[in-house]
Amino acid sequence: MSAPIVVVGSLNVDLVVRAERFPAPGATVTGEGFAVVPGGKGANQACAAARLGGDVRMVGCVGADAHGTLVRRSLAEAGADVAHVRAVRGTPTGVALITVDGAGENTIVVVPGANARLTPDALDEVAAAFDRAAVVLLQLEVPLPTVQEAARRARAAGARVVLDPAPARPLPDALLALVDYLTPNQTELAALAAGAGARDAGEATAAARELLGRGARNVVVKRGEEGALLVGADGACAWPAPRVRAVDATAAGDAWNGAFAFALARGDSTDAAGRLATAAASVSVTRAGAQPSLPTLAEAEARLKGGS
Repeated sequence: MSAPIVVVGSLNVDLVVRAERFPAPGATVTGEGFAVVPGGKGANQACAAARLGGDVRMVGCVGADAHGTLVRRSLAEAGADVAHVRAVRGTPTGVALITVDGAGENTIVVVPGANARLTPDALDEVAAAFDRAAVVLLQLEVPLPTVQEAARRARAAGARVVLDPAPARPLPDALLALVDYLTPNQTELAALAAGAGARDAGEATAAARELLGRGARNVVVKRGEEGALLVGADGACAWPAPRVRAVDATAAGDAWNGAFAFALARGDSTDAAGRLATAAASVSVTRAGAQPSLPTLAEAEARLKGGS
């Protein structure tokens, strides 16, 4: 069992439509399937770490509705502690509208709902969640002041802070200075680094170094089928992704972050954690859905060793 992992973030229900191609503005396409599945970047990362065997505590807000019940149940079934997830009356659970095309790529529109009610003051009610935490996972689907306060509490508790800067928005240097591992994808990296390019490893490294200069201790660039690239004060290293047939990229980044936190919390080195996380993400893209796609530890380790 790993040391405790705290996830402070969003809980959504994903409304997923599959279509051969994305509609152009003003166009209509015929979908090939529809599903309602638990999601939200925070909940996905909590589920990912718990399914691997992590000791996970989820902190967040849902509506007092059927969608909220669905999300909480999914996390509990994965093994996460949902005692710190608050049901808010009068506000619906967050919803993500997701379209997946024939190549497995996706577009996502998020309606925050109850996630917006996770204010900095609300963290006072769940302060015990940070006790003995080894890693705190954060994302940007809840109010930014809450993210910064959670990072501050994590630092005070001696935990390592992993921030997934999605959806991308400007970040204050005061927050970056609290982050041990910033984990943008290439699009998010370009947005964070003043529009710098991130089309290849060289550009990504340069953009990541800009964020190091603003206070982040390490930057991990998630590069899709190319794997992930770590840039830190001591240099850079790459974790190539296994070649797989992608079905659905939804939650691949969340699978990566959850597995990375799990590995750090059980005492793995950064390099070992990055390799396991990249393998876990490569498993997730071969299956449809967000939380349904997240692998077990046996599946991730099999992929890491070159298995199917």
